[in-house]
Amino acid sequence: MRSRLSSEAMDQLFLAARSHTKWQPREVPDSLLRELVDVMKMAPTSANCSPARLVFVKSAAAKGVLKPYLSHTNLIQTMAAPVTCIVGYDRKFYDHLSKLYPYAPNAKSWFTTSEVHAEQTAFRNGTLQGGYLLLAARALGLDAGAMSGFDNAGIDGTFFAGTSYKSNFLINIGYGDPAGILPRSPRFSFDDMAQII
Repeated sequence: MRSRLSSEAMDQLFLAARSHTKWQPREVPDSLLRELVDVMKMAPTSANCSPARLVFVKSAAAKGVLKPYLSHTNLIQTMAAPVTCIVGYDRKFYDHLSKLYPYAPNAKSWFTTSEVHAEQTAFRNGTLQGGYLLLAARALGLDAGAMSGFDNAGIDGTFFAGTSYKSNFLINIGYGDPAGILPRSPRFSFDDMAQII
């Protein structure tokens, strides 16, 4: 039987963790980004479909390419973040199921008969993997801030051109500046958001 995580670990992942919008000028090494993906990819997706496709925008040149697609409200924080991850998903994830899910040789056929079903599966599981990425970043001692507020079509045409990938959301990653943290916003109580039946 697994033991419960320590209070310190729970704080780092959830209870004391915050979404960051201001950043310390500290580099995130490429080796840590590789470790981040290696941790994230081990979390579950349906039939191990693993549709997430990630672009870590890190260099000044790449940030300059990303900049025109950001909303005004996200511009400053994203340009200041050491890394911005474009969390996307592969609409043709099923092409890889023979490798990723060898237990069902016909798994690809579950998705090729309905483009809507394939898109929903890719989006749902890619979003799930983006959430795993955020938690993995926290587990590795990084801070993160997830964002909407950008031109999806522009990013897709620039960063995912010629692929079956689509952008979902962005995550700024680095070492947060505590001076930018606002008081924590309220959360629903259990009874406001859940029930046991």
